[in-house]
Amino acid sequence: MSDPMERKSYGDAPSVEKATARVEDASNLDEKAQSALYKAAAVEAENAEHDMGVLEAVKAYPMAALWAFVMSCTIIMEAYCVFLMGNFIALPAFANKYGVYSAEKDKFVIVASWQSALQMGGPVGAIIGVCLAGPLTSRIGYRWATISGLMLLNAFIFVFYFADSLPVMFASQLLEGIPWGIFIANAPAYCSEITPIQLRAPATQMLQMFWAIGAIIVGGVTYHFNSKLDPSAYRIPIALQWMFPTPLAILLWMAPESPWWLVRKGRLEAAEHAVGRLGRKTRLNLSEAVAMMRRTIELEKSVKEPNHLELFKGTDLYRTAIVCGVYAAQNLTGNLIANQAVYFFEQAGMSTDTAFAMGLITSGLQWLFVMLSWILTSYLGRRTIYVWGSLINVGFLIALGVAGSVGVSNAASLAQASLGLIVSVLFTLGPAPASWVIIGETSAIRLRPLTTGIGRASYYIVNIPCIFLASYMLNPEEANLGGKCGYVWGATGFVCFVLAYFFLPEMKGRSYREIDILFKRKVPARQWTKTVVDIQDDE
Repeated sequence: MSDPMERKSYGDAPSVEKATARVEDASNLDEKAQSALYKAAAVEAENAEHDMGVLEAVKAYPMAALWAFVMSCTIIMEAYCVFLMGNFIALPAFANKYGVYSAEKDKFVIVASWQSALQMGGPVGAIIGVCLAGPLTSRIGYRWATISGLMLLNAFIFVFYFADSLPVMFASQLLEGIPWGIFIANAPAYCSEITPIQLRAPATQMLQMFWAIGAIIVGGVTYHFNSKLDPSAYRIPIALQWMFPTPLAILLWMAPESPWWLVRKGRLEAAEHAVGRLGRKTRLNLSEAVAMMRRTIELEKSVKEPNHLELFKGTDLYRTAIVCGVYAAQNLTGNLIANQAVYFFEQAGMSTDTAFAMGLITSGLQWLFVMLSWILTSYLGRRTIYVWGSLINVGFLIALGVAGSVGVSNAASLAQASLGLIVSVLFTLGPAPASWVIIGETSAIRLRPLTTGIGRASYYIVNIPCIFLASYMLNPEEANLGGKCGYVWGATGFVCFVLAYFFLPEMKGRSYREIDILFKRKVPARQWTKTVVDIQDDE
């Protein structure tokens, strides 16, 4: 194994040429010698990744960051439509057209059952989408699976735009949810696979940033149209969805496929070409990078096509449980207050204009806090930010419940609105962005498309009843809890904190080989940071 000073000259042209020749000459040697040479090349590549700092990794892999950015843009569309339906519920023109008169509020409101149904249509469709995403991506790759989803979305937006009743709108949301499922399953896996160790956190956390950007766009559009009382107030925001799919499909057509997926398929030359497109060839040794991928994938020792049953066997069951648990917990630690921010602010006593403005401010702050989380997660770790961020959010959720329990007053309403904003923003500083990194890193390489798909399905399975519960708790014609809903989400958030504390390992700075080995050795979650995995270890 080379010493650190030698690895710093990894990008020098002579050493690259020698290493490349060493790997290429392996074809003239016997199987044992070939294996030794490939392992030596894999060790060099893994050491080089470990030795990189964050800025050095950006310089070595500039295009990886760009293509992760493009793939993350697909999340804007799910965020846009999720927040759009949440904002439509508070939109006067939409409520006047499809709602019923509330004597208590002296205005038209969407009944609780339809509030829930309209917001759960997308998640129901997305369950179908994520179940399709795994097998589809395993067969045709991340790029073509995502491009297929974008073309489907273009068609399904037509249904939403021309819908003239709540049942048809529900059906349109269900259809749009199918491509959402493909995007949300593929994006964290692709972003995690095309970036080196030091960039995995910011690359996958961009997903949360684009979720916030989708919310900002919706907030700005609905804020502009909330004073209009004709159908254009909701038809134009629906039509604006067409801005995204076609340009993104063109960009993804030009993007490289994940080299890890190509190696899984045995397409080693194509994988080297993809690595070359992701990084600077003067700084990287393409053959060694692919050798590192081969070494990790061969640790899984399987030649059969991956299937969903494997997710629930042996150590993969634990890995699947982590991904599913982290996804599901997003619904239970403050996310639903963030998704219904405008409606929550209205129920806290704000005017419609102020509620929409506050919703826009919340989305803008979320965007800034996601970028701050890049630094925290890269240097403090995933587990630290996720676990203790969850606990802090629990404290603010309980405070929100207390503010909602002190009686009706202007001060109480302002306190509820302020705490609702804090919960929504802090969620995007800790648990939300850290969860994307955890999701991208936890699963086994060969099972990654299936694991992220099933994990996102667990999100929607928990999300659907939680939407019903959230709508019931906030609706003035039902429970009308207002800020007291903080007690409910505080309790569920505390359960998530306890489970994460005991079962969530720290994967910061670990290669996929090390993560595989630590799971196979069944190292307890809280011992990962103290456990050393030798660079020569294969099990």
